Amino acid sequence: MRNRVEVMHGVNLDILGRRAPEHYGTITLQELELKIKRFAHGLQLEVRFFQTNHEGEFVEHLHRLPEVADAALLNPGAWTHYSYAIRDALEIAGLPAVEVHLSDIGSREEWRRHSVLEGIAIGAVSGKGPDGYLEALEMLKQALG
Repeated sequence: MRNRVEVMHGVNLDILGRRAPEHYGTITLQELELKIKRFAHGLQLEVRFFQTNHEGEFVEHLHRLPEVADAALLNPGAWTHYSYAIRDALEIAGLPAVEVHLSDIGSREEWRRHSVLEGIAIGAVSGKGPDGYLEALEMLKQALG
């Protein structure tokens, strides 16, 4: 059964709960991961978590992803908007992936409105807070068949 999902959080996601609550809410990363784990359990998906503030570590983790996961759920943070290294690594991994953002990146600053993952990820969820992760997991569940 293909049901292993790697949840990858990028730059500055480790300070959720302290960062701009008007955009990200007051939930901490640990609270968010617990919520994601509950969502995944309800969908019979197995999740693992990874977070780094170092782009190279994020890329190297994507390189190893096919060994430990069947799909990926990504919130790269600001890297979403400019890291072609992450885009290339995701393409190399060759796994179904969904991009998710707590805030609505489409209604924020102009530079946040573009995602370099567009066309590589099978979907994107933005602006739905923690519940957006459930929607993203549902997309992955469907993709895994």
